[in-house]
Order: sequence, then C-alpha cells, then structure tokens
Amino acid sequence: MQSTHLSKYLKLHFIILIWGFTAVLGALIQLDYFSLTWYRMGLAVLFLGFYIATKNELRRSIAQLNFKDHLRLILGGIIIALHWIAFFYAIKVSNVSITLITLSTGAFFTSLLEPLFFKRKIYFYEVLFGILILGGFFVLVEVEEIKYKGIIFGLIAAFLSGLFSVINGIYIREKQGIILSFFQLLYGFLFLTIVLFFSGKIYHLPMPSYTDWIYLIILASICTAYAFTASISLMKYLSPFTVMISINLEPVYGIILAVLILGDKEKMSPGFYIGGLIILIIILLNAYVKYFKKSKAE
Repeated sequence: MQSTHLSKYLKLHFIILIWGFTAVLGALIQLDYFSLTWYRMGLAVLFLGFYIATKNELRRSIAQLNFKDHLRLILGGIIIALHWIAFFYAIKVSNVSITLITLSTGAFFTSLLEPLFFKRKIYFYEVLFGILILGGFFVLVEVEEIKYKGIIFGLIAAFLSGLFSVINGIYIREKQGIILSFFQLLYGFLFLTIVLFFSGKIYHLPMPSYTDWIYLIILASICTAYAFTASISLMKYLSPFTVMISINLEPVYGIILAVLILGDKEKMSPGFYIGGLIILIIILLNAYVKYFKKSKAE
C-alpha cells in the first residue's frame, strides 16, 4: 500500500515537471503567442476527442449535458483561452523564469476569489499574505531589469487561472473532469477562431515549421491531454492538500528546466531568486494556513 502511494506521488511530480516544461516549449516555439495558443488548443481537442471516443462511459456523459451546461463550458473555454494568451505573451516579452514566478500567484488569487463565489468573508491572513507577495515582487523589480510587461501579463494569466479554478471547482462536483476539459478546450478554440476570422487574420495564420510542429504535438498531447487526464486520476489516491502543495513546485521545476535548456537567457541574479523564494514561501504558508484552518473546523 505504501509503495503504491509513493508511486502515485512520484507520478504527480512527473506531471508537475511536464507542466513546468510547458513554459519552456512556449519559449522554444517560434509562433506568436496568439497562433501558439490556437494551435495548442486545436491539437489538444483532437487528442482528447480521440481518447473520449474510445470510452463508452465518457460518450454517455456527453449526451447528458444540457444547454446551461454548455453555456458554462463556453465561459470556461474563453477564460482558459485568454489565460494561455496572457501566459505565452508574458514568455515572449520576458522569459520563462519571470512568467512562472508571477504565474505561481494563481493559487493565491484563487483564495481571494473564493469568498466572492462561495460567499464567505475574507480572512485577515489572506490580506497580509497578499501584501507580502507584493513585497516579493518589489524585490524582483528592484534587483533585476525586468520587463514590466512580463510581470503584468504573468499576473493576468495567474488571475485568470485562479478564476478558472474557482469556476471549475463549483462545476466539477457535477461532471467528469475530462468532459469539462474537452468542451472548454473546444469552445476556447472556437472562440479564438472567431476572433481570427473577424480580424481577418485567419487567412494569414502562420504555418509552423517542422520543429514547431514537433513541439506543438508534445505541448498538446503530453503537456495538455495526458497531463490533465493523469492528474484527474491521481485525485482518487492523493489528498487535495498534497496535490495543491506539490503543484506550487511547478515554477521551481520550470525554472530549472529553462536554465538547462534555454541557457543564458534564463539566468537571473541571486536577488531574483530571493524574491521568487519569498513569493513561493508565502504561497506555501497560505496553503498550510488554509489547510489547518479547514481541518480544525472539521
């Protein structure tokens, strides 16, 4: 039993490593941020659609969705599309390290958005941690000649990630996660296609190079379709707290991979890593406080 639990925990960290690699792929792919998001979502829909087609129970779940369900999924799809646009734009105008550090605040945004959706009060420690996180960002800005667009759009991506998590947290109680993911990706892809059509850019969409196609297939299949379905299955064996704490290591894994793969572009001064460490520690403290507060209440 213990070895089984350990294997699931190691699999979780492998998935988090894959998520960290997503940012590196975003830097390696030469497409612009909008085209990159469009291709990623389109390919991911194909891969997830193929997987769903092989599962009878999943096909039956699709038939049970009603009009109201699809309206919710459209909203989620638009949010996740905008999240990835902001995420990849931040990478293009700064680098992977800056983007991942700012994106790590997504869990904190989630804790601030929860009171609005679940109608609970905002706790003092959440406000305090928010102020301390801002302090961590001031350290980053002070010690590095950081491109502000990278931080701003990284924070936008983090906020949209938090919003997406809260909305899905309400809805996932009723529906299977992979069905949600498939339709949200599909509707997000259709949303971007409509934007491209009315802007006239659909006719001038850049064609990926041979190398970009390889990266895009890895991004859509392993980093999106596989990682999502595997993470959903792990929820049956690992506690939500274990998953939440472990996911906070994504920027650590991603920055290490970025330095190893991308080289000098990702090497920052010691002060940057101090500021990043401050932010990550505060996010972990926020998670621990929420967990123990919830445990005490139960």
